[in-house]
Amino acid sequence: MVNITIDNKKISVEENTTIMEAAAKNGIPIPKLCYLKGINEIAACRVCVVELEGKEKLITSCNTVAEEGMVIYTNSPKVRKHRRTTVELLLSQHDCSCVTCSRSGNCSLQKVANDLNIIDIPYKQEIERQPWNKEFPLIRDSSKCIKCMRCVQVCDKVQGLNVWDVEGTGSRTTVNVAGHKSIEEADCSLCGQCITHCPVGALRVRDDTEKVWNAIADKDKIVVVQVAPAVRAAWGEELGLKPEEATVGKILDALKRMGADYVFDTTFSADLTIMEEGNEFIKRFTNGELKERPMFTSCCPGWIRFIKSQFPHMVKQLSTAKSPQQMFGAVMKTYFAKKIDVSPDKIYTVSVMPCVSKKGEREMELFYEEYAGHDIDAVITTRELIKMIRSAHISPETLKDIESDRPMQQGSGAGVIFGVTGGVMEAALRSAYYLVKKENPPADAFKSVRNSTTEGIDGVVEADFQIDDITVRTAVVSGLGNTRALLKKIERGEVHYDFVEVMACPGGCVGGGGQPIHDGEELAFERGKNLYYLDENANIRFSHENQDIIEMYDEFFEAPLSHKSHMLLHTEHVTH
Repeated sequence: MVNITIDNKKISVEENTTIMEAAAKNGIPIPKLCYLKGINEIAACRVCVVELEGKEKLITSCNTVAEEGMVIYTNSPKVRKHRRTTVELLLSQHDCSCVTCSRSGNCSLQKVANDLNIIDIPYKQEIERQPWNKEFPLIRDSSKCIKCMRCVQVCDKVQGLNVWDVEGTGSRTTVNVAGHKSIEEADCSLCGQCITHCPVGALRVRDDTEKVWNAIADKDKIVVVQVAPAVRAAWGEELGLKPEEATVGKILDALKRMGADYVFDTTFSADLTIMEEGNEFIKRFTNGELKERPMFTSCCPGWIRFIKSQFPHMVKQLSTAKSPQQMFGAVMKTYFAKKIDVSPDKIYTVSVMPCVSKKGEREMELFYEEYAGHDIDAVITTRELIKMIRSAHISPETLKDIESDRPMQQGSGAGVIFGVTGGVMEAALRSAYYLVKKENPPADAFKSVRNSTTEGIDGVVEADFQIDDITVRTAVVSGLGNTRALLKKIERGEVHYDFVEVMACPGGCVGGGGQPIHDGEELAFERGKNLYYLDENANIRFSHENQDIIEMYDEFFEAPLSHKSHMLLHTEHVTH
């Protein structure tokens, strides 16, 4: 242990603890902007400086280790003056139009400036403005960038895509797309991790809420909304609801109050995805197609973008099954349209997703009989849903727990866990076992594919399962840096699997780029626990026992992998 004094308080901390961590553990918060533990410890912003007794120059607390006998002041006159000047200089290069900023009220720079009581900026404002395609799902506003480097480091170290880089020198230093490319030319997976780790509003998702409001206002449109499993694990965070209060039924109630005509839970089409993907896996496995390389899951569009740009020769190993989002859209515009006897053109499909990449995935086209358009017409993130609830002046405490509409109402526990890393694999194995053995395994037979600790989120979970005399070798991975490492091992023949689940965002969809932002906190693991709890307490825990799915096959699709299923629920993965 090391004994130090911070703000006249004597404390003991373990060796190799930084001053910032030591202070935080003892209830002394030190402001910061650029710091992300283990990812960005470069002390670029210099907002975290503290005064060390006996040293003339101030030191950065985020990357200075506490040493025996140190006497530190985190808020001395010298520190306050330096910190204030630093933030004023940052504000002189920052567009301070906070009212119209997507991060207003949840911005680290705004908080630090408010805490320092900065009302006027004494320096001449010089704001950089670079052009950007506002139609692209990910939007960068250069006028708000504080050059903290977080986006660069998250993309490089965690996702391994190197989309962002520094350009220019001196006061003209800025962050932009690497290699002087446009964002469309870059290998961006649209995972959105740079957005959730940006401390200000320099990176944001394209806002599509007005498209949804316009559709609701259009008397000729029937607005049909689906809500993804991971959204229920996070939407209550910004509305003051406890996890047990923030049910999916209350989201459906909010959407109905806003004016949606029909509301559904995407766990229904997660079950549908398992029916198609599980049967496809068994077919490819028994046909000997997976002897060399595994079948990969296909429900994460960030991962699909990644494999197409980074490992195009492996694209043929992807499942042909569309994601639950796209499957639901196809079902809404065919099976459901017939049920309510309207033309698919009148149906406007909306998805509430924890994801940025889903906004890109919606561009997938749908052709069926006379209809030519899209499975999904608009995608809003969990953050956009919260904005719409506030915009509609709905008090969260007045929301009721309502059921989703028929005939696509039922969802299984297996469908719910789609939102967490390992969930798709576990759900698929539950049904694959049944399809082979004609009997259910214990519902938790495949829980070894779960990440049991927060540390597990960083790596690959491997598990072998025995079904009679067949061994199925599986792997689950989340985060694209981890994915690249795994794919290279598969390429080199160092590992061999039959079935691999990939999620672009660390921890899965619960940690998606469209989820509520809590600066510096990683909440995927905590949110995931919520989904596993819902699965454990679900009435049905197997996708193949979903009665509404069974009925839909009887009435419309005939059977998994039928001709109609292939037309509407599957796709060809093309690399450009």
